[in-house]
Amino acid sequence: MLDRDLLETFSVIVEHGSFERAALVLSLSRGAVSQRIRTLEGALAMVLLVRGKPVVPTPQGEILLRHAKALKLLENDTLGALQPGLNGRSPVPVAIAVNADSLATWFRPVIWELLDTQRIALEIIADDHNHTFGRLVRGEVMGCISSEPHAMQGFAATPLGAMQYRCVATPDFVRRYFGEGLSVPAISTAPAVLFDRKDSLHDAYLEKLLQLKVSQYLRHFIPSPVSLLDTILASAGYGLVPRHQTRTLLASGRLVEIAPESDIDLPLYWHHWKLELPLAYEVTRAVTEHARRALQQA
Repeated sequence: MLDRDLLETFSVIVEHGSFERAALVLSLSRGAVSQRIRTLEGALAMVLLVRGKPVVPTPQGEILLRHAKALKLLENDTLGALQPGLNGRSPVPVAIAVNADSLATWFRPVIWELLDTQRIALEIIADDHNHTFGRLVRGEVMGCISSEPHAMQGFAATPLGAMQYRCVATPDFVRRYFGEGLSVPAISTAPAVLFDRKDSLHDAYLEKLLQLKVSQYLRHFIPSPVSLLDTILASAGYGLVPRHQTRTLLASGRLVEIAPESDIDLPLYWHHWKLELPLAYEVTRAVTEHARRALQQA
């Protein structure tokens, strides 16, 4: 059986990315923290941490980190069953990764519902829809919303529905750059606004619309859905924006669709443990119920 103190030390090191910071959190000496990790690695006969800046888990360490997070949830649920109604228990840390556009739109009620339970200390990690899954693989989170349809071993990928995106700009911007429509020559001069360098949705949209790959075009990177939309509203570029954010703006005429009837859908999946403890199941239920009300269903 794995020693609980050793697992806790390992988890804190990964969370803070440093032996020194872990020592402060655990009120231990730096040497004591190192000794615990040496003991854990010796017991398992494998290296669990890459000693860099920051310290990160090895592939074997990622597996152990997922186990440690599951163990915390199991302990909380067991105590809840043994001592029902006890309010003195500390909230359980729960980290989930969410794509930034979901976080800015339909996911907010999920957060409010989860926090209303007062049973968890919630950490939301925002990332691109292509990269939230990597955080789950590395053991950083207990679940994630991702465009990846395939689950890893021990996990399930539950379809949530699709986010629908419209390609929009201000009327002035369209007159300046897209007077003859969204064409390859126009794209080569018109600045596009993307979330970040990992954002592949715009490329996929152009390829779907034009039936060819377009890689050479001017990009602005604005890693905030709200600021990205503000940049488009300032006539500084055009881009893909979720329908949730464009309805009133299109109705008022502040934005127009550059290529009507050419929206792009992004299917999303909730990745979670196949065998869920009650607290983890509450998270899954909240995510899936709100998603099915807010997202486009097949």
